[in-house]
This record gives sequence, structure tokens and C-alpha cells, in this order.
Amino acid sequence: MILGNLSGLSEFRLLGFSGLSHLHPLLFAVLLSLYVLTLVANTVIAVTINTDATLHTPMYFFLTQLSCLDICYLSAVIPTILENLMVGTVSISKTRCAMQMFSFLFFGVAECFLLAAMSLDRYSAVCHPLHYTVLMSSRVCSSLVAASYICGAAVGLVHTLITFSSPLCGSAIDHFFCEIQPLLDLLCGNTFPRELQVILVAVFAILSPFLLVLYSYIHIISTILHMASAESQQKAFSTCSSHLLVVTLFYGTAGSVYLRPKSTYCAAVDKFLSLSYSVLTPLLNPIIYSLRNKEVKGALKKKWRKI
Repeated sequence: MILGNLSGLSEFRLLGFSGLSHLHPLLFAVLLSLYVLTLVANTVIAVTINTDATLHTPMYFFLTQLSCLDICYLSAVIPTILENLMVGTVSISKTRCAMQMFSFLFFGVAECFLLAAMSLDRYSAVCHPLHYTVLMSSRVCSSLVAASYICGAAVGLVHTLITFSSPLCGSAIDHFFCEIQPLLDLLCGNTFPRELQVILVAVFAILSPFLLVLYSYIHIISTILHMASAESQQKAFSTCSSHLLVVTLFYGTAGSVYLRPKSTYCAAVDKFLSLSYSVLTPLLNPIIYSLRNKEVKGALKKKWRKI
């Protein structure tokens, strides 16, 4: 660790999995396989939806956006992780590190808000079916997606500018990519204002869309319970179960990292959690939606027969 104010610092060192050097070949093979599988799975979902006219509905429009976000989200960090596993400690320029942090936050926060938009879609479909086409028109859907990207860009820009304009007293990042929490360890002096900033932005970026999801599902569950037949209840719940599972997985892992003070930070645990929401979630999303959705499975089977 280099001591003193390093405001003129031009590069960082990503320590990555330095304590598991004997497992680097295995981890490289596993992560590369997961990366390729995730790219293929999300691309197949997006192409299938765009080329099947029966899936041109708001729910599948949002699912296409989710697949695209997952590809970008994963691609922002996986190449650096693979490089780390190949060569050990990676030197990364300050500019590249800042761009990686911005990209990761941009796509991650945009996904948070996109999942909230998807919950509004399910709320409209279950609670207001007669007005669904008006409530979720193509203009409304496009506006919700645009708002998700705007929020992601705003959060990413604010975090990145504040973090990289602060004085640094170290150059070794105990992580496998430029994450916020390990970078806080490199800041000089009192880091409490920066920790508070991270938590406040996380409340906006994670907790506020989660509360919107929670509000939507309280009304959805209430509506389902008041339905006359068990068949109607099962059909309504089946349209929401995939989204609910994805929401739980994403918000649970992301919230456990960002909605807590730095004093509870543990590098090993946070690396595992970061892998969970940056690698596993993008892979599981298309699997969850394709396995639990009859329409998507039907469209995939039709494409497979044509091939």
C-alpha cells in the first residue's frame, strides 16, 4: 500500500483472488463458461422475443431490455476478472477504473429501476386488466425504460465523479474490479461523508425501486386472493412468479453490499456477493423466465424446430 496523498495517481492494482492463486485456472474456466453461457442465453431470449409476433407485449418488451442490460452489466466486469485470473494482480489505469465503475453502476442501477417498471406492468395486468393496454402503452413503456437508463447514468456519474475527485492514500484495490466499497478504503482522512453518500444513493437506487415493487406486489397478491376461482389465481400468480424470483435475487444481493456501513465490510464476503449479483444473476434471469414461462418456452421450441 502506498501511503500519502496520491492525487496524481495514474493507475491502480486489482488484487483480485490473490489468496486463491492455486485455483485461478479452475476459476477462469468456470467464469469463462458462465460468461459465454450468459451471453448466449440472454441473446437467445432477446432475439426470440423480437422475432416472435406473439411476444410483442409490454412484459416481453421489458424482458428484452433486461436481457440487453444483463449482457452489458456482465461485460463491464468479466473481462477484467478473467484478466486477473490469467496474470494475477492487474494494473488498471485510473481512467479505465473510473469508466468501469461508471458502467457497472449505470447498468446495475438501470436494472434496479427496470425491475420496478416490470412490477408496474404486472400490477396493471393483474389489478387493472381492462385498462392494461392504455396504462402500459408503447409510449409509457418506452418512457419507463428511458427513465431507468437516465437514473442509472445519473447515479453512475455522481458516484464516479465524487470518488475519483477525492484524495487517495493507496493504489491496491482488494477486489477483482473497481467497486465502490474497496475504493472507499483508499480515501484519505475521514471517509464517513463518502460512506454516507454511498448509502444515500443506494437508498435511492435500490430501496426506492424496491419499495415500488413491494407496493405493486401487495396490491397484486391482494387482487389474486380475491379472485373467484383457484384457476384464475394460479394463472395470475404464474405471470408474476418469475419476476418476483428475479427481484428477490437481485435486490437481496445488491442491498446486502450497498445498504450497510463500511465498518461491516469484509473483502472475502463482498467478493462473493459481488460475484452473485454481477455474474450469477444475469445468467439466472433468462433461465428463470424461460423455464417458468409457457409462452417463452413455446417460442423457443418453435425456433428450435425451424433451426
